Amino acid sequence: MSALKSLFKQTFIYGLATVLPRMLSFLLVPLYTTEGVLSSVAEYGEVSVIFSYFVLFNVILAYGMETAFFRFFNKEDDKNSVTSTAAISLLLTSIGFFVLGFLFKNQISNLITIDVKYIKLVIWILLFDALVIIPFAWLRANEKPMRYAVIKIFNVVVNIGLNLFFLLALKGLASNNALFESIYIPNFEINYIFIANLIASGMTLLLMFPFYAKIKYKFDNGLWKNMIKYATPVLIAGIAFSINETFDRILLDYLLPENIAKTEIGMYSACYKLALFMTLFATAYRLGIEPFFFSHAKAENPQKNYARILEFFVAIGSIILLAVVVFADILKPIIVRSEDYWEAMWIVPIILIANFCLGIYHNLSVWYKITDRTKFGAYISVFGALLTLGLNIWLIPIISYKGSAIATLAAYASMMLLSYYFGRKYYPIPYNVKKIGLYLLVSVVFSILAFYQYRGNYVVGIAMLIVFLSLVYLSEKKQIKELLKR
Repeated sequence: MSALKSLFKQTFIYGLATVLPRMLSFLLVPLYTTEGVLSSVAEYGEVSVIFSYFVLFNVILAYGMETAFFRFFNKEDDKNSVTSTAAISLLLTSIGFFVLGFLFKNQISNLITIDVKYIKLVIWILLFDALVIIPFAWLRANEKPMRYAVIKIFNVVVNIGLNLFFLLALKGLASNNALFESIYIPNFEINYIFIANLIASGMTLLLMFPFYAKIKYKFDNGLWKNMIKYATPVLIAGIAFSINETFDRILLDYLLPENIAKTEIGMYSACYKLALFMTLFATAYRLGIEPFFFSHAKAENPQKNYARILEFFVAIGSIILLAVVVFADILKPIIVRSEDYWEAMWIVPIILIANFCLGIYHNLSVWYKITDRTKFGAYISVFGALLTLGLNIWLIPIISYKGSAIATLAAYASMMLLSYYFGRKYYPIPYNVKKIGLYLLVSVVFSILAFYQYRGNYVVGIAMLIVFLSLVYLSEKKQIKELLKR
């Protein structure tokens, strides 16, 4: 139980570092979807497509080095060598990308049909974000969650503050002040969004710069080769994950008629944000468990703790799933302000369940990470990506963004099942499959009924939620009381 206590303590702080900033970033969705801020739903769709490329290139620029850093930091005696080798590697590759990006910016713009003025901003942001990967990983590996949390929250607060300034305040200020008039440009909203992101990323890098000032610049070539060998499957898995996570927007842009593509993407992306509650929970949990998995791998009977961790995750995740689905129409106008986006609400339960499956997959993935079989993570993720691509290509021309939602669920559910199947073979963990399966089955069935059959009937929806909460409490009563005492 002490191990679990440590996990929950770190997860809570890392949760603040992830959940609170993203809760603040919720302000951006109401901001972007408020009438008059962006000129149309299609313009928000264009922003969403650009951010989809962000996800893909962030993964490529990290190339699995963060996960490799955690593995070798806990495995090697010379931790300074691990830190400096990883930092130098990312420093050199990031600068190389930056130079090539600016040299070929026009060709990139033509290839992905994004205006070159946005490409320039994106290249700078990607550089700054890549350079803080190892410094943030070092904070997590050395169990400094408070500093990690403060800097992460600072980044998002600056980003949100600048978005509010540029998109809401600047136009009014420019009409009465020569200084503000000099920086105000009409119809420049998309640029302002990425300028805000750039400034926030630059300030974060400045805060993390002391890391680069104090490390010993010692590059261990042999260690680096081993880290790259470990990281390569993680990179492949990361690219596959980025395809699963955001490539549907890019495919919607290519596969739908040009006159409706951006509008469909805008509606889909806005309503997708209602699944953010599940994503926030799963992300915060993952940030807490990844260092925990590695640091407790050599403890006595770690499998028992791993099994309990998944039980808690599924119990809490099931409650979040059902609660968001039941109250989706209450949350809808708070987060997605304009009715022009609400047509895509159909996807909300599908995307919530999909992200729940992804969270379970991350918990199950412990077996291939601590046994150095990361190639299985790549295999599973590539399978999911191929399924995503195939289903999107098939379904988008038929049912538009509904096909993308179904493809996301199919991909994440299949990855979850495959990870469980291979984990039983290579690193058996005594999961309570009956209890976990019961939580999953009841929460998913109740969610589908509450949204597609009894949507708007809060008597039925709340009754389902109470029944499920009672089920969880009766099953976990002993453990809940023990945790509260501790």
